[in-house]
Amino acid sequence: MHNPSATLLIIDDDDVVRASLAAYLEDSGFSVLQAANGLQGLEVFERDKPDLVICDLRMPQIDGLELIRRISALEAEVPVIVVSGAGGMSDVVEALRLGAADYLIKPLEDLSVLEHSVHRALDRARLRLENRRYREKLETANRELEASLHLLQEDQNAGRQVQMNMLPLTPWQADDLSFSHQIIPSLYLSGDFVDYFRLDEHRVAFYLADVSGHGASSAFVTVLLKFMTTRLLYESRRGGKLPPFKPSDVLAHMNRGLINCKLGKHVTMLGGVIDQAAGTLTYSIGGHLPLPVLYSEGQARYLEGKGLPVGLFEDATYTDLVMEMPGSFSITLLSDGILDLLPGDTLKDKEAALPELVCKAGGTLNGLREVFGLNDLADMPDDIALLVLTRNLA
Repeated sequence: MHNPSATLLIIDDDDVVRASLAAYLEDSGFSVLQAANGLQGLEVFERDKPDLVICDLRMPQIDGLELIRRISALEAEVPVIVVSGAGGMSDVVEALRLGAADYLIKPLEDLSVLEHSVHRALDRARLRLENRRYREKLETANRELEASLHLLQEDQNAGRQVQMNMLPLTPWQADDLSFSHQIIPSLYLSGDFVDYFRLDEHRVAFYLADVSGHGASSAFVTVLLKFMTTRLLYESRRGGKLPPFKPSDVLAHMNRGLINCKLGKHVTMLGGVIDQAAGTLTYSIGGHLPLPVLYSEGQARYLEGKGLPVGLFEDATYTDLVMEMPGSFSITLLSDGILDLLPGDTLKDKEAALPELVCKAGGTLNGLREVFGLNDLADMPDDIALLVLTRNLA
């Protein structure tokens, strides 16, 4: 994306050429600084910190090649474009080797060539800066996650604290959407996990995962899932713009990651992306039961969908389903540990009872806590996770 408001520094001992270039680039919307020689140009560079430098090759006191060396020595990632008619091919090669963004030959009969070079150099500099920032964020996340893994292996007490710290804030507000969750482990550590986070200014992603088994080994996989989503988000943003980030692609990515890790663990998952601008929910299901329950206008029903568990089959594929979001609603995601609390002798009976209980709870997490008696639970045979997202519920 072009940045015509950038500040440019033109260094050239030819007053006529310098003024001509400055006038053209100012007409194109840039802010332009000028210097008549290399030494003066370096002083202006250090004082005003321009976004890009345009310099001649042959100048008194400090020539263009030495100027590039000194700018590089300042560790300033500012692109330099050389515009000269005095140098030979060896000078061109040396300028590019030192890091010049481009080398243009005088006289410039069409100044739009220079403008195009400026835009291209600024775009590349912007992308380098964004990629460095994303890389630093990923490295920070990796260090935190590696520390989390170490704590889980060393001490279950510290591991529980780490796992709880990885969970998102509850409740959490994203404009008119509210997210809240609760996880009740059957042992000290949980194999159930939830997460939700912003993708960009109008999209929010979320998921609920239920790792096979219980305890530390399953909790280890929840840390791995957090790492994989963090990594995928970073990789997706490397080009400077986040692509569609489809839930089916995320589940496929996790499926490959778990299979490659050979942990002997698989996960059932529900994942979704809410586009607040479009008013849509896109979701994908990876072998998970019970299905999400939609509550709106006093009625509750299961959302449609099916799919294979994550981390079990190499050739597994996942499908995206899209629904228009009602003006007022809640969606309840539950791990299968909740089935132990539902009335009925068969799975069919229990599944039939769940939407009725969501209605009774008014589609809220606090209501579900009361309906299921979560505050009075004794030992449970399985972990229980609840994730409820609501909009405009009274």
